[in-house]
Amino acid sequence: MNLTGADYVIHLDPWWNPAVEDQATGRSHRIGQQRPVTVYRLVTEGTIEEKILALHRDKREVAQDLLAEMDRAKKLDLDELRARL
Repeated sequence: MNLTGADYVIHLDPWWNPAVEDQATGRSHRIGQQRPVTVYRLVTEGTIEEKILALHRDKREVAQDLLAEMDRAKKLDLDELRARL
């Protein structure tokens, strides 16, 4: 498959690690791609895949919160650390 010619990316089975899925999507946006790329995630309601996507959301929020705190020199106490996890 020529990914620079892809118009659509369809995710049917989400990975536990959201970065892997993001990398797969990013491959369709390679240098030389001339057309817009549409990404679809097909997930059935009430399945483990739906729970995986919720886990993705939680992981991204934790990462954003931790990275936002990096520009401030502050120690996290145990309660703050538990709240972020």
